[in-house]
Amino acid sequence: MSEEHLKAFIAKAKDDQTIQEKLKAAKTAEDVVAIAKEYGHEFTKDKITKLSAKELEGVSGGLLRDTDDFTSDACCG
Repeated sequence: MSEEHLKAFIAKAKDDQTIQEKLKAAKTAEDVVAIAKEYGHEFTKDKITKLSAKELEGVSGGLLRDTDDFTSDACCG
């Protein structure tokens, strides 16, 4: 459940339209964690908040926004 898994998942999502569509439909950080787990990447939602918003937007093509406060479920979509 490492930050490396999160970064690897985001890198994979950048090139995978199916993952991108799932992330667009995600409503919460928990949804993102569950999607990542489907693809063999395990991390907790607290790992998401450790990455900067710039890192997440750059790697995910803007699919993950407002990442500074996932507790408000302002994740995706």
